Amino acid sequence: MKKFFVVLCVFLLACCVFTGTATMVASAQSTSAKSAVVMEKNSCRVLYEKNSHHKLPMASTTKIVTALTVLQNSATDKVVEIPREACGIEGSSVYLTAGEHFTVEQLLYGLMLRSGNDCAVALALTVGGSVQGFAEMMNDTAASLGCCESNFKNPHGLPDDNHYTSAYDLAVITCAALKNKEFQKIVSTKSVRISNDGKERVWTNKNKLLSSYDGADGVKTGYTKKAGRCFVGSATKNGMQVVVVVLNCGPMFEDTAKLLDYAFANYSLRVAVPENKLCGVVYERGKPTYYYCSEGFSYPLKEGEQLKCNVVLQEDKQQIEVYLGDSCVFRRNLTAQTQFGR
Repeated sequence: MKKFFVVLCVFLLACCVFTGTATMVASAQSTSAKSAVVMEKNSCRVLYEKNSHHKLPMASTTKIVTALTVLQNSATDKVVEIPREACGIEGSSVYLTAGEHFTVEQLLYGLMLRSGNDCAVALALTVGGSVQGFAEMMNDTAASLGCCESNFKNPHGLPDDNHYTSAYDLAVITCAALKNKEFQKIVSTKSVRISNDGKERVWTNKNKLLSSYDGADGVKTGYTKKAGRCFVGSATKNGMQVVVVVLNCGPMFEDTAKLLDYAFANYSLRVAVPENKLCGVVYERGKPTYYYCSEGFSYPLKEGEQLKCNVVLQEDKQQIEVYLGDSCVFRRNLTAQTQFGR
């Protein structure tokens, strides 16, 4: 016989409204970039965009995807013997020599701080077996994040007509990468001392934003004649981490700083659903079942914007939904428990 559910108590989120409180002191910034996007890390909400879905070469910002793919598929303490094929790669290099030994983590520092193309190839051969095999893994990484405007042919970003991304895709991938603690640690490092085979190297980050912008914490520079100057930058203020992508942008650091200023001046992060929050109680034959949302959710809002939360407790569906206008920005199934607070 079909059970009859009676909702006796529904958490206040069902009718709660959250309003943005940021004081708007900066208008939307223009940028000389051919393509650009500003995105909040956790929600991937676009805060500003210019031609963000155009497919373009991205030079060494490719290495964000390289690093994420490596971290998803290899232990960082694995020791790598540098193969001859990874030595003498054109462009940026940390000058690896065949037979040297580095950990994967050390090569990731060389990749992300010094933009070592030799590090990129060494990692690709170690993790993917070949450059082509690793490029396929990079494409899988992008596809798993819903990115459909990218195609990767190599791990370093040297010119290839079939190697491209969009500012939007690159921002989404970067947001995912920054959720990896090891990645975040590496790209926020200004300088690192590397010891291997009795030698010492000091690698300094090429990302000038780390020293020039308050709260900057990543991520990667890039340049080729074909792609122009490319940059992905990030910064965190008041608990909100923002990612900026500028492709083919002469004043890449300056424009990134302006776009970060715009984002922080006009948006603030609001908690819509606290973690492990009780959303409602259903009684059946006098016995309560408590419904919780195990995952917290925050969202960046401009002044005057409102989030509306709705809790659905039905026999076939127990969910919480968060709306910005008519768009659902968060939906999760609720967890049922028979005891309160467990």
